[in-house]
Amino acid sequence: MWDTTKDYRILVASKARENYLNLIPTASFRGNWNKKQAIDLAKQMNSDFQSLTYSYLEGDELVNSPDVAELTKKAEQIIDALGGDNWNKKFLSNSPKEEREKTQENIAKVRFFLDTIIGLKNRLTLGPINDPIIGVDIKVGEVMSVTQHPKNENLMLCNVNLSKRAITVVTNDLNVKDNNKVGVSLLPPQSFSDIVSEGMFLGMDGSILKEVDGELGSMPKGIPIESLNETRNLVENYLK
Repeated sequence: MWDTTKDYRILVASKARENYLNLIPTASFRGNWNKKQAIDLAKQMNSDFQSLTYSYLEGDELVNSPDVAELTKKAEQIIDALGGDNWNKKFLSNSPKEEREKTQENIAKVRFFLDTIIGLKNRLTLGPINDPIIGVDIKVGEVMSVTQHPKNENLMLCNVNLSKRAITVVTNDLNVKDNNKVGVSLLPPQSFSDIVSEGMFLGMDGSILKEVDGELGSMPKGIPIESLNETRNLVENYLK
């Protein structure tokens, strides 16, 4: 039986909702958005998560359950409440220079929450996998540009194309280059010397994988299981 009470996908999405609700009331986003609705919709997700967590449904019944559909719908409504598809760009452009770094960090946290909800159905289609790595999206990306971190010579800033969007990833692999095809775990955002990283490259033995197989934005194919170890650890720590 599929024990949905211990499913990492549901646990991570539920945790991300809690963190979003702690963040959004005090987030200093400037612009035209419906803050009350953005909060209320996330609060309403609680009943959906409760029902989903204790459903013990399996297979297509779980994937196509009303609870998953409602969570997806509410996440899309939250995007509308935030200002529509380009909500993040609008908030960033309206942010004063002295608040820009904090605004970027808050935007990244909100995007992680929305990613975990909107991607939940696709992750559930993979079946009853009892492994923390299933709690987050792992995608094929292409490194579009690489620059040295302005405050840390041991870190590189990478602009990574995931097909439908781009993210910033901070890495300590100094040999990463433009056009590297990489595997990226979309993890809770983390700040490295004031630069927010929205994910982590898959890698092993101190080096990232640079020739990952698969279409941009899809799950990587044929990657070494060892390259997922750090993602597994970070997901477990996130849930503690």
